[in-house]
Amino acid sequence: MKKDIHPKAYTTAIKCSCGFEVETQSTRGEHIDVEICSNCHPFYTGKQRFVDTAGRIDRFKKKYAQYQK
Repeated sequence: MKKDIHPKAYTTAIKCSCGFEVETQSTRGEHIDVEICSNCHPFYTGKQRFVDTAGRIDRFKKKYAQYQK
């Protein structure tokens, strides 16, 4: 390998806003803060909340019905 062309690799602590922290290797720095991780993301936890899409669609149609004339 060529010398002096590779970025410095740090032992990085990635910390989520939920408090979960993991240690890994990265070239971005020694500390990385993220807003959401696999420990708190609804897709991974299975605690998805369902949005009332039918009500939202009805409100949208009602709001813009005057422009469809």
